Amino acid sequence: MIKPTPNPPKQPTAHKPSTMFVIAPNIDTETLLAHACESLASASVMASDFAGFLEGSQRNTLLGIAQVIMLGELAVNRALDNLDPQD
Repeated sequence: MIKPTPNPPKQPTAHKPSTMFVIAPNIDTETLLAHACESLASASVMASDFAGFLEGSQRNTLLGIAQVIMLGELAVNRALDNLDPQD
């Protein structure tokens, strides 16, 4: 027997994030940005170093990823500057 109307769409269930890795809620924005900047700087160096071992399109892809990381680092640095302008 064929139904005259389709089933209604399923309601999405709320996603509960994992609490395995949690950042303390009382850490201020400047500290969070400083740590993010350091992490991005490290990731940039790792990606650039690793790209030296690759050739062709894989190298180009990794260098592109390194550039995106660097752009993120620049954005975080600007946010830090906006929080504490050095006049």
